[in-house]
Amino acid sequence: MQAQDQDTVRWLFIGHCYQLGTNGKKVDYRVEQLDKSVYDGIWLGGDVCSEAMLEYSTVVYIDSLFHLGNPETHWALGNHDARNGNWNWYTELSGRKTYYTYSSYGVTRIILNTNLVPTECEMLDEQFEIINKVCDTIQQSKYLILLMHHGIWRGVPGIPNPGTFAQSDLIYWNATCKDVNSTFAHSIYPRLKEVQQRGIQVICILGDMGAQDKTFDKLSDDGVRFLACGLYHNEPEDMVLELDLAKQSHTLTYQFMNLDSLLNAQQNNNSVTEQLISPK
Repeated sequence: MQAQDQDTVRWLFIGHCYQLGTNGKKVDYRVEQLDKSVYDGIWLGGDVCSEAMLEYSTVVYIDSLFHLGNPETHWALGNHDARNGNWNWYTELSGRKTYYTYSSYGVTRIILNTNLVPTECEMLDEQFEIINKVCDTIQQSKYLILLMHHGIWRGVPGIPNPGTFAQSDLIYWNATCKDVNSTFAHSIYPRLKEVQQRGIQVICILGDMGAQDKTFDKLSDDGVRFLACGLYHNEPEDMVLELDLAKQSHTLTYQFMNLDSLLNAQQNNNSVTEQLISPK
C-alpha cells in the first residue's frame, strides 16, 4: 500500500469503525469501500469490528482491508477488538505485539493496548517500559505520536475529562501493575511533557469517539496536542483524520475529513479517470 505523492507521506486514522448488523464481522461499509491504497498506512483507533477477534476469519478480513503487516499500518486495540482474546491472531498477521513502538520519516509512534489491566502484570509493565525507554532516548524524531483507543486522559492539565467528548473515561486505568496511582496523567503524561520540552512535538490520538463529539483537538497546558475522532453507526457527520508529512521539511499537518465526502470525492475521481482512459 503506497501513497501516490512521492514528496509526502500520508496516513489515515480511523476510530470506532465497526458496522452494525453484521454479527461483529464487518467494518463500516464506507471504510470498506474507501480506496486505502492512496495512503502509506492506516492507523486504526480500535473497535474495528464489534467482535473483531471472535473468529479468525474476521481478523483475516481486517488484514485484507488494512494490510496489518505493513509497518506503516497500526492498530490500537479497542474493547470490541480485545474482549474475545485471541490477540495472537493479530500478532500472527502483523508480526507485532499489541503494544510496540515504531519510527520512520522522523515520526516515532507508540501504539498502546489500553485494554491491559494490572492482572496482566508482565505485559502492562512491558508496555510502560516501552514508553519510558522512548521518552528517555528519542532524539532524531521531530514528532512522538501515541495511538490509543480508550479515554485515559483524565487529569491532564488543560484537557477536559474524556467522558465529556469520548465514549470512554477510564478513571481507574493504570499504566503499571505496581502502583494504583499510575494513571496516564500521573505516570505517562509527565514523561511526554519532558519530551515536549526538548523540542519534539508530542501528539496523543484517541479512537473511541463518535457517539457524542465527532472530533477533538486541543493543546494541553504544556503544549502536548490531543486529537480524537471516530465513526458511529454510519452517521453522516462521521469524521476521519488525515495526516500528511512533507518529506523535505519534515513538517506534519493534519485535517479532520468527513468520511462521506472523502468517499464521494474518491469515487468521483475514479469515475473521471475511468472515462478518460476508456476507449471511445
